[in-house]
Amino acid sequence: MSYASAFSPNYSTARNRFCTAAQSLGCRLETYPIEQNGSDGEELSIDVAMVGSPHPQQIVVVSSGLHGVEGFFGSAVQCALLEEHLVDWSATQGIGLVLLHALNPYGFAWRRRWNEDNVDLNRNFLLPGEEYRGSPEKYHDLNWLFNPTSPPSRFEPFLIKAIATIVRHGITSLTETLPVGQYDFPQGLFFGGHRPSKTYEILQANLTRWIGEATNVVHIDFHTGLGKKATYQLFIDDPPDSAATQWLRENFGHQIVTPDKLKGNAYKIRGGLGSWCQAMFPQCNYHFLTAEFGTYPVLQVVEALRAENRAHFFAPPHHPSPEWTRQRLVEVFVPADLAWREAVVSQGLDLVARAIEALGARAIA
Repeated sequence: MSYASAFSPNYSTARNRFCTAAQSLGCRLETYPIEQNGSDGEELSIDVAMVGSPHPQQIVVVSSGLHGVEGFFGSAVQCALLEEHLVDWSATQGIGLVLLHALNPYGFAWRRRWNEDNVDLNRNFLLPGEEYRGSPEKYHDLNWLFNPTSPPSRFEPFLIKAIATIVRHGITSLTETLPVGQYDFPQGLFFGGHRPSKTYEILQANLTRWIGEATNVVHIDFHTGLGKKATYQLFIDDPPDSAATQWLRENFGHQIVTPDKLKGNAYKIRGGLGSWCQAMFPQCNYHFLTAEFGTYPVLQVVEALRAENRAHFFAPPHHPSPEWTRQRLVEVFVPADLAWREAVVSQGLDLVARAIEALGARAIA
């Protein structure tokens, strides 16, 4: 198949395609509505497909759409897997595959990064004892730049403002402020919420059953918008000198696996899904890979996020900005460029194949 054809034009098509392919393949399929509707009134849900051994000791988890609009890409990889690459696959050595489709179906359907409560779900998975409050030290001071309370304009010189702010405060101040997660500005970017989200509740209620008694898990969570275009990096929470990090580097590439989010354009977050999943399963080797596929330069991505968020909250009725800002948001996270689409789906499929091969080869350290 052409990998570019694995992309769907909207959430409903992606969901139907995923579920149809999963059923045709004989997967065990579960559906979890989030009690929200899409723009055409369609029910929104998280769908889960399981294939392979019914009681696997080793599991590959592939999740998509934690950041809404990024689900166009993650869903494309999952659909390509189900429609072509798993057709003749026979699980050996007790391996299972769990596909979590559209973890943020609201954001996917409405072309937002955030969920129905403006929550960044990858900042919502706080660990026991952590409170949904607090913000980075400089977030309040820079709120005027991040979150203007007016509709966006196509001609606003945001890049000039951003560069001036970087010159004044330094790039490190921005990367340690904007994307790490905040809990005090509900209409602001990267808001982590005031309570566990519906997605959090669904995963908390079911993830232990999906994983079962598995001793080794490799979880690949697909994302876009960070890094060099049409390439990817794997971010992990494991210590740099740990046996787990060494195993991951041996199997996925020393230059690809990054033990922390503090290199280059990356950043360290609060409330991430990865650390939460690992805390849920202290008894097994649960390795969480945040697979970031590059699209556009980071300031262009931030500009698109900022404009869409302003249109969502502050555009008056019938204002044109919600539509054009959503179109731009889709482009910066899921470029229409066919070469990009071919490359990233191919790389995503290879990444899943590597995970399956690694687990089949030997137990994780």
